[in-house]
Amino acid sequence: MTSLTLGFIPLTDCAPLVVAEAKGFFAGEGLDVTLSREASWATIRDKVTVGALDAAHMLAPMALAATAGAGGPVTPMIAPLALAVNGAGVTLSNRLSQALPAGAETLQEIAAGLAAFIGQRRVGGEPPLTFAVVFPYSMHNYALRYWLAEAGVDLDRDVRLVVTPPPRMVEQLRTGQVDGVCVGAPWNAVATRGGLGRVVMRTSQFWPAGPDKVLGAGAAFAQDDRLSPLLRALVRAQAWCDRAENHEDLAVLLAQPEYVGAPPDAISAALGGELVFHRDGAGIPRLEHARWFLAQMRRWNQIGADVDAQALIASVYRPDLAMAALKATGLAPEVQPAPGPLFDGKTFAAG
Repeated sequence: MTSLTLGFIPLTDCAPLVVAEAKGFFAGEGLDVTLSREASWATIRDKVTVGALDAAHMLAPMALAATAGAGGPVTPMIAPLALAVNGAGVTLSNRLSQALPAGAETLQEIAAGLAAFIGQRRVGGEPPLTFAVVFPYSMHNYALRYWLAEAGVDLDRDVRLVVTPPPRMVEQLRTGQVDGVCVGAPWNAVATRGGLGRVVMRTSQFWPAGPDKVLGAGAAFAQDDRLSPLLRALVRAQAWCDRAENHEDLAVLLAQPEYVGAPPDAISAALGGELVFHRDGAGIPRLEHARWFLAQMRRWNQIGADVDAQALIASVYRPDLAMAALKATGLAPEVQPAPGPLFDGKTFAAG
């Protein structure tokens, strides 16, 4: 057996790693895998950087940011597999959600209501609202910024964004430290089931089948003999996770404290519709997704205009490796549908 250490954050979309270990998919590929539950995304990045983790459950933009040297030294990484699409959302505190106009239902109406409330607070001399995101280089940060900015909110003046590890966001809502959070499943469900707020935006509404997590590793891992069996095991686990007959078992498995440690009913909330692991080519790292992430990094001054986007995307996003694994397992999609438009109708081409 060949040894590997893989990191993960306690979120529902770490499921492919957990299932591959628990259901024997890793062992079936001759891999002896140690799963390491990590405290934060920064820890994941740093441990992959120094080789303490061979690969990890990773925020998709983090692999791009590390390779570009955004937020730290240049650390070339690859994303040879997407782990899931959708699954995140914005939960507002009860106080803030009650301030929204009655009847506001669409993403545009809710954002406009938030913008108006924020404007009233500014005129009244009140402090900015505080929102928590999981990491500066994340779908969560970019979706929240894009959504509010479309409604006219000045993200540098009108709100305060703080970084908080996903499991801690529920407590921050409970104690009033934040007015809203953008976080992945199951933590929005945990918050709403605890009576702490209301989900007003899901990333599946913001961008249907939108990106979120990938398997991330140092660039040298692309030539590692362990990569192909690792991808094959994860692809089989992703397909297992999507099957409706497995969802109850999956929720119970992830609920264990060494994995996600949340109630099974909260974990189940995103399964079967919201969160997709394998179906419709969900496991393929999409160049369109990477292009959108880089556009957001430039918009929010995380990278400069001098970054060669095409070269960066080609070095990090490796759909060829994902497709090879899918074909080897007989699970390659017959059709790879192009990503649809965002909620505002805009699309991002691969070229």
